[in-house]
Amino acid sequence: MKGFMAAGLALLWAAAPAGAQESVANFYRGKTIQMIVGSSAGGGYDLYARLAARYMGKYIPGSPNIVVSNMAGAASIVATQHIAIAAPKDGSVIGAIFPGALVEQLIGDKGKVKYDARKLTQIGSANNELYVCIVRADAGVKSFEEFLKGNILIGASAAGGSTRDFPLLLTSVFGANFKIVSGYPGSNEILLAIEKGEVQGTCGVGWSTISVQRAQWLRDGFIKIMAQEGMRSNPELDKQGVPLAYSFAKTPEQQQVMQVHYEPLTFGRPFIAAPDVPTDRVEALQSAFMKAMNDPELRAEADRLKLDISPASGKEVAAIVEKIFALPPSAIEAARAAIGSK
Repeated sequence: MKGFMAAGLALLWAAAPAGAQESVANFYRGKTIQMIVGSSAGGGYDLYARLAARYMGKYIPGSPNIVVSNMAGAASIVATQHIAIAAPKDGSVIGAIFPGALVEQLIGDKGKVKYDARKLTQIGSANNELYVCIVRADAGVKSFEEFLKGNILIGASAAGGSTRDFPLLLTSVFGANFKIVSGYPGSNEILLAIEKGEVQGTCGVGWSTISVQRAQWLRDGFIKIMAQEGMRSNPELDKQGVPLAYSFAKTPEQQQVMQVHYEPLTFGRPFIAAPDVPTDRVEALQSAFMKAMNDPELRAEADRLKLDISPASGKEVAAIVEKIFALPPSAIEAARAAIGSK
């Protein structure tokens, strides 16, 4: 279905009036697009962003250069806020952000977010993400239940980031006994802290990040995967007997609260632009993104890097955002309370 929609979007853009394409080409020709990554350099989101940047430009009329920079802070809220409010609204700035930044206004501290995620320009998402809980093997826990009760020192980012919010979610729903150390800029710094022994584990880190950037840890048995976090599990981890955290929810209320937090993972690596970008440029960016994600060379490079590419179009991402915003207010409030939002 996604392949069909992507092909349809490409055909629609190809069939667009020559004048519209030429207008877009005239705008982008000789220009440089800035791609802002809402996390620190070296992490999983940075890796996906730089991969996309290497291929998108050739599919945008006018063939602009794309330059990547990092703007870490508040779990991509800083970068998203900059793009939504301060950045030019002409399609010359793209963001690669945490999915949580698209729902933070629902579940974060009230008044913290100054943008409306529903008005952002959704360019697409590079994959359907699955997050995991990991722990050092020397922490001495063998099961998810022991992990929840083990008084584990958990490394986390700022509020709004999955590595901070997901441990709090498990604490609220299942009574997890974690000691959460928050404030790390991104997953790369958290993983370094685990390596150094500053913390024992983390939750809400992408499985693709662990399987690629810390494959040696898995081979050497340095860490254990305690749980899968998302609405759907990974067959590879299923074979290893790693449980899906969502499956432990015992009531409809618990399920809804977890859905609010886990549903955004269906657009695990979102790319955005500012609101009010001209429609012809939006369509060009969306089309270029999907073409890049299906480029044989990008796919080959992703395979070498062991990155999962399962793209969703900008329209698909926008529809999922609307679906989350339409959840019952009671579920939204419970989800906010679960992570201690004010």
